[in-house]
Amino acid sequence: MPYRIFVRGRPLSLVRVNRAAGNPRRGWLTADGWTIPVALGRGGIKANKREGDGGTPRGVFHPRQLWWRADRHVRPETLLPTRPVRPDDAWCEDPASRHYNRAMRLVRGEPGDRLTREDHLYDFIVEIDHNTRPRIAGRGSAVFLHLARANFSPTAGCVSMTHSAMLRLLRRMGPQTRIVVG
Repeated sequence: MPYRIFVRGRPLSLVRVNRAAGNPRRGWLTADGWTIPVALGRGGIKANKREGDGGTPRGVFHPRQLWWRADRHVRPETLLPTRPVRPDDAWCEDPASRHYNRAMRLVRGEPGDRLTREDHLYDFIVEIDHNTRPRIAGRGSAVFLHLARANFSPTAGCVSMTHSAMLRLLRRMGPQTRIVVG
């Protein structure tokens, strides 16, 4: 039986996300010669992102780490640091909190964006460095790359894509990859 050797391509240096013509809630992600459809925030791409506006922030970002549902999937191949999602993992979206735009642990009944969901949108979450250094209250939180709904309906401000596109992107995405939105 022949052995298969998988040769990983060089890490992606640039990923571009642009809105689709005629629909500000849909877009295209382009990386190293391939292009995939993505869903954007219900507010389209916004240069002046605010908490709750549904906008996908315009700017240049870097991926920080991959969160994945280890109870549903094996760890995907990636150059990013990885972290399995636990049942009490959440993201703070409260601008008044000192934990704003950071991962946190929730106990039952506490508010926050839980990372364990019944649907599959957060099965793979690429955390990006939007509004992290410095963190400014009200400038937007929980902006991720994650899986899209079947109908590619808009997100709350994230960039979402199909499962197969996410796995393809993850194989070559590393901490130095620039994500240019807009």
